Amino acid sequence: MRTTYCLEVRGDFACFTRPEMKVERVSYDVITPSAARAVFEAILWKPAITWRIAKIEVLNPIRWINLRRNEVGSIASPGKDGIVIEDERQQRAGLFLRDVAYRLHASFELDRDPSKHRGQFSHLSRFGGEDGNTPAKFHEMFLRRAAKGQCINQPYLGCREFACDFRLVADSAADPAPIAESRDLGWMLHDMDFSNLKDPQPKFFRAVMENGVIELDRAEVRG
Repeated sequence: MRTTYCLEVRGDFACFTRPEMKVERVSYDVITPSAARAVFEAILWKPAITWRIAKIEVLNPIRWINLRRNEVGSIASPGKDGIVIEDERQQRAGLFLRDVAYRLHASFELDRDPSKHRGQFSHLSRFGGEDGNTPAKFHEMFLRRAAKGQCINQPYLGCREFACDFRLVADSAADPAPIAESRDLGWMLHDMDFSNLKDPQPKFFRAVMENGVIELDRAEVRG
């Protein structure tokens, strides 16, 4: 039986940007599955496992805030000598979430064919090789790291400047209930399909929140 893990995450601000917004940043109403997955990966990432989000519980009422901030209009790359901030600075308005809190439920799947990772991830051997990979091994690693608050990189809520706190939840039944609100959130980004690394494709699902809970296990995902 697959083990489900639960994290509670909280942050002052969050922005899970809608892809249809080209200029200004406008957030989805709640955290996306891909952003939730990134929180788990920030605590334990290995080439041999894939995190799957099963359920999202919204703990705080959905609140909004308008912010204007500076962004850099280009991306640094090896072919560039660098970025001159004064030349690339752009000021953009955004509609963000504030005072957010979620309980995220997820499990991981173990890749039974680790041979395909040896070439692609050979430079990551310092994180541990494929030999001896078992669910029990990663189970203990995740619980130990999450309980101690350890992470590979600081988890964030959509944008890197919106860092979040997290804690491992042993028994969510003992914690406060999700918000008593139900609504159809419309089509939401589920994750990116990297089957073709040269042309990743977004996947969407119809997000429905019932009494503060979004179930992902039975969600229909479309390209």
